Amino acid sequence: MKTKYLLQLAIIAMMAASLVTPTWAKSPKMKMTTDIPEAFTAPDKIQTSIGALKYFDGVPTKESTKAIYDYLDTSRAVNVYLNSIPALSVNALREGQAAVGADTSNKICIWDSLMDSTTVLLTGNTSTMYAVGFLDLLKDGPTVIDLPPGMLGILDDMAFQYMTDLGVAGPDKGKGGKFLVLPPGYKGKVPEGYFVVPSKTSGVWVFMRGYLDKNMPIAKAIPAASKNIRNTLKVYPLSTKANPPAMEFINVSGKKMQVILPNDYTAFEKLHALIQGEPDDYLGPEAKGMMAAIGIEKGKPFNPDARMKKILTDAMAIANGAARAISYFPRDPGNLTFKDSEAWVTAYADKDTTFTRNGAYRLDPRVLFHFGYICVSPAMAMTVAGKGSDYSMGMLDSNGDIFDGSKTYKLHVPPNPPAKDFWAITMYDTQTRSQLQTDQQFPTLGSQDEGIKTNADGSMDIYFSPKAPKGMEGNWLQTIPGKSWFIALRIYGPEQPWIDQTWRPGELELVK
Repeated sequence: MKTKYLLQLAIIAMMAASLVTPTWAKSPKMKMTTDIPEAFTAPDKIQTSIGALKYFDGVPTKESTKAIYDYLDTSRAVNVYLNSIPALSVNALREGQAAVGADTSNKICIWDSLMDSTTVLLTGNTSTMYAVGFLDLLKDGPTVIDLPPGMLGILDDMAFQYMTDLGVAGPDKGKGGKFLVLPPGYKGKVPEGYFVVPSKTSGVWVFMRGYLDKNMPIAKAIPAASKNIRNTLKVYPLSTKANPPAMEFINVSGKKMQVILPNDYTAFEKLHALIQGEPDDYLGPEAKGMMAAIGIEKGKPFNPDARMKKILTDAMAIANGAARAISYFPRDPGNLTFKDSEAWVTAYADKDTTFTRNGAYRLDPRVLFHFGYICVSPAMAMTVAGKGSDYSMGMLDSNGDIFDGSKTYKLHVPPNPPAKDFWAITMYDTQTRSQLQTDQQFPTLGSQDEGIKTNADGSMDIYFSPKAPKGMEGNWLQTIPGKSWFIALRIYGPEQPWIDQTWRPGELELVK
């Protein structure tokens, strides 16, 4: 009796199973049937990285459709952030400068006593004098920059794309002169006597650097560079030429200033706000479409619902991780300073400031640069013997590991660093890519510092640790337990041994 009952249950189960078996799995073969390869169809069920996707004869179920749209929205948001890092970075500069008072074109931030680690700015150096401003061409119209002699500077637009050089590498050849920056689509009369620079965007970042006179003692060179900028630089709307507004210089040395891009959901809010003040063609059709797909459009509010906000928050977490993976472990060999070492990284892959190869964008190198660095100009990547500067970042130790601030590391600097002017090593925080904030005001050591001990052959050993090794205080930069870091080696006036790599630094070694 029991056996008969179990048999009946089995028959019922089989019948029930047949009822839920997809009908298309048993579809009869019709006379007009063409065999379709599996590559052109969807299976009943397939396992993917976003879970199992189910179909009824090629049509996804409602559950699978939701999973697919969630994935599409997430992936598009990740790409929007990664592709918008340049714009978000230059926007962060504008917001940060305005926050300390530089909110009009005639107001300039200047580091009168050079930049120390108080300023949170991407890989800023401690050796040259910065002065930065912003133009608002939408509000001011054509704007004049009356540049002092002896400067080095750049104009970059709100996509962080290069517009022109100012000073030594610019059309004024370092002699100074008047630049006239024109708004997007400007059709008005252009007066003579200016270096004319059309802009594709309403906002323009003005970056200037005053090199310190190496023939002067440092204590005199610093105020001299500041005086040259303060007494000579003028920025004003062309419409006020007869009576320009007075210049205001805001000394930000030693003052809190934050000008790095966000890594969370607010990045999408800032991106939406940014495009509202830019021309409609600021973005190409592809970028506009990608942003519109996640709710970011010019002239429309950005108001994601709870589902979309959750997706955007998740996407930012993924995008932030992607940007950091690309920055510290680059896959593009063009970002390696020395092709046989992953320890030293260069900001511009293959020294290309357009981030292109064969007419195509190099997506990872573009992310790497704009996530960690600023100032886009061909002059920044051009290495000429005895002129300008060049630099490389030490990202990993000799074992290929990231740096641990609780441990001690040593960098061997071979004899005769090939720097016509000077060389410097600066430490940076891996979280902010800004100068590492320790008990040392300037986290830098270099040829301008006194007290660095040299070895018998003229080489040097630089130590990185929480406390200075005994007797090596002059060769030491402080680290912080619980934090990581990286360094930039800057060569000012790089000589041929640096260019042809017959001279190169060692890799940072863990001291056990």
